[in-house]
Amino acid sequence: MIDLHSHTDQSDGTFTAQELIAEAVRIGLKALAITDHDTMSGCALAVPFAEAAGLRLIPGIELSTKYQGVSVHLLGYFPLRQPSEEFGEWLAFLMESRRDRNRRLIDKLVSLGIPITLKEVEAYGKTLTARPHFARVLIDKGFAKDIQDAFDRYLDESSIGYVQRHDIPIQEAIDRIRKAGGVTSLAHPVRVAKNHWDTLARYVEELAGLGLQAVEVYHSDHSPENVSYYKSLAERFHLGITGGSDFHGANKPAISLGTGCRNNLNVPDELAEKLAGLVVS
Repeated sequence: MIDLHSHTDQSDGTFTAQELIAEAVRIGLKALAITDHDTMSGCALAVPFAEAAGLRLIPGIELSTKYQGVSVHLLGYFPLRQPSEEFGEWLAFLMESRRDRNRRLIDKLVSLGIPITLKEVEAYGKTLTARPHFARVLIDKGFAKDIQDAFDRYLDESSIGYVQRHDIPIQEAIDRIRKAGGVTSLAHPVRVAKNHWDTLARYVEELAGLGLQAVEVYHSDHSPENVSYYKSLAERFHLGITGGSDFHGANKPAISLGTGCRNNLNVPDELAEKLAGLVVS
C-alpha cells in the first residue's frame, strides 16, 4: 500500500511531519509522498523520521494553477533528487502571492461583519496559512459550526466571502517542475470538469501537449467509474498514473491516510517505482 498525496501542518493539514510518518508506518505504507501546497518544508522535516522508520519518502508539491480560466491543481514529484535552489526561490514567490490573498480575504470577511485578524489565522498556520486555518478561526468565533460549514458560508468559490487567488498558468508550473527534475500529475481530475467526460478528455489531451506527464487516477473523491475513465485517459494520451488519499488529518476527517474515504482507495505499489521512469533527464 502506498499514498502519493498527503499534507502536513506546514500547509493545510493538521498532522506534523513526524505524526504523518508515524501514521504511515502504523498502517503499513511502503511509500509516502508529502505534497503540501506551495511548500516543501513538511517533506524536509519528515526526512529523518522516514529514514529512521525505513519508509520510502517521495518529495512532492501541490500547486494551484489556472488553465483556460479553470482552477486546476498540479502535483509535482521528485523521485530521484531534490529540486533545484531556483525552484525553491520560485516557491517563495508563490508563498508571497498566497499571503496577499490572505490579506484580501481578511478585508473581505471584516467587510461582512466578521471581526477577524490575520494574526489569529496565522496562529493556526505554520509555514503556510490557508483557508482551512481561516475556517478554524470562524468556528472559534461562532460564525461556522465546522470546517465544511465555514467553506460553504464564507470560503468556497461560490460563497459570499471568497477571494480569488492569483493562480499561476499551468504551463509555467509544468515547465518549472520538469526543469527542476520533477514529474507533473493532474490532481483529482474529478474537480476539474466534474463528470463532463468530453471536456476533461480535451483538457488532458491539451495538457499532455504542454508537458503533463501523469494523471491522478486514484483519489478519495473518485468513484470506481471515475477511476476507470481516468485510467483510460492516461492510456489514450500515453501518460503515467498516480494516486493518493489527499490526507489532511482533522481538516478532512472522513479521509484516512492510505485508504481514502471509507476504504475506497487502494493505490498500486508499483506506481511509486514507475514515477522515476517518468523523469525527463
